Amino acid sequence: MPPTLASLVHHSALKLTVRAGEDRLDVPVRWAHVSELADPVPYMEGGELLLITALKLDAEDPEAMHRYVKRLADAGVVGLGFAVGVNYDDVPEALVAAARQEGLPLLEVPRRTPFLAISKAVSAAIAADQYRAVTAGFAAQRELTRRTLADGPEGLLAALAAQVDGWAALYDASGAVVATAPEWAGRRAARLTADVQRLRERPAPASSVVGGAQNPEHPENADRVELHSLGTSRRPRSALAVGTAAALGTAERYAVHSAIALLTLTTERSRSLHEAGLRIDAAVLRMLLAGEPDHARTVAGDLYGGLLDAPFRMIVAESPAARNRAAAQTAAGDAAPETGGDPLGALVEVVESAAARAGEAVLVVPEGERLVVLATDGGAAVAACVEHASALEAARPASESLAGGDEESLVVGLSAPSGPIAASAAYKQAQQALSVARRRGRVCVEHEHVAAGSVLPLLADDAVRAFADGLLRALRDHDATGRGDLVASVRAWLSRHGQWDAAAADLGVHRHTLRYRMRRVEEILGRSLDDPDVRMELWLALKATAPD
Repeated sequence: MPPTLASLVHHSALKLTVRAGEDRLDVPVRWAHVSELADPVPYMEGGELLLITALKLDAEDPEAMHRYVKRLADAGVVGLGFAVGVNYDDVPEALVAAARQEGLPLLEVPRRTPFLAISKAVSAAIAADQYRAVTAGFAAQRELTRRTLADGPEGLLAALAAQVDGWAALYDASGAVVATAPEWAGRRAARLTADVQRLRERPAPASSVVGGAQNPEHPENADRVELHSLGTSRRPRSALAVGTAAALGTAERYAVHSAIALLTLTTERSRSLHEAGLRIDAAVLRMLLAGEPDHARTVAGDLYGGLLDAPFRMIVAESPAARNRAAAQTAAGDAAPETGGDPLGALVEVVESAAARAGEAVLVVPEGERLVVLATDGGAAVAACVEHASALEAARPASESLAGGDEESLVVGLSAPSGPIAASAAYKQAQQALSVARRRGRVCVEHEHVAAGSVLPLLADDAVRAFADGLLRALRDHDATGRGDLVASVRAWLSRHGQWDAAAADLGVHRHTLRYRMRRVEEILGRSLDDPDVRMELWLALKATAPD
């Protein structure tokens, strides 16, 4: 404990006598200061024991003493020591009355006690208190380290809560509570999610103080909570909360700092393990795509359960925002770009959370601005991906289009159900579905739906329209002169699969007239209608340029 006025009064060598403020002697003393100035307040910081002889004061003037004492009390001076036998044989009654009126402790200092002795006593007590705090801090550090090695972060939190006589909680990068100690602190910690998110938006290291909540076991006591970011990168990946009934002392502060250091080491180690896991995921995916499922199973072991054997879906997603953020973070000096907060990061969280709740294995491999996911067919992860994409599409204003290059967009393609032998084919299907989604301005397209639908929506592309306009331009120019209706004749003939009588009936002309028109088409195009490729291109051109 730091020195107090009471401890100085009870100091046998100082012989101090209390003349006023007997009920306020338990106040800590930050320093002992000697000043004979009429107004020493500008040189005070608060918490001092002021020592005077009243060399420049009229200590017998009640009004002057009241102004003097009141100014000292308002400045945070915790006590006044008056030396008798120097300028006054006794403490003047005016000073005693003023001290009692303001509630400022007044100590009588005998002539045989020099001010230096009081300053030394205060200094020695402060040094002893600091030594005790440092010693307790080292002991706390040893205990926290021992518990961390034995029980991991949960053991560390339990030891820290005991050290600070409060509670502690650990949060992950998303702001979710990972662990708490004691158990009752879980509900309290969950209320701080928004504060943790705000802390995470600040460059690390960062800290903040939150107060005013209640302890469920002791609702009469409001706690004070300190939040500290954890991690060495520019943006914190987790956070520590420490709740106490009052501000932390020196020893408790040492314990908190030790916990931050130990949790940072644990976090960075977990991060390294996570990055190693990502490399394994990428290697397994490459083996599957290379047609080596047996090697992939050997490398994966039991990591993915039966995922590599059961029917699965390949998901390929991309977002321009991921590429731009990765480039910006690399330029800023981050060794590992963040994925949280961008569309791909949100998709990863949705898929992995759904898989974890359902007890499913999932393989997630980031590829720059792309993301590849292998998930069980018909499982919760695939369903969550489709649901997430549908919610994004429903929330997007009708005026926006993903095909327009929205930087914050997410585009997802899903393959048909497949197995390890056909992983490469499934990957191509997912890429094709992704391309269709991009062209259509959709968030998500499943390959099965593309195969079951019509090819006509795929023609809604500027390059296809340009090709169609170029192919039909000469025929339309001919029709514009009034010399026939070649475009309509081609459409009718193709729609009737080359049946002359049926096509002529549709047009209301004689079949010989239709034959003449089709010869003119061949002459103008310089291509034979007997060629199935020519007929296909003409039909697609007519469909691509048909009015909506």
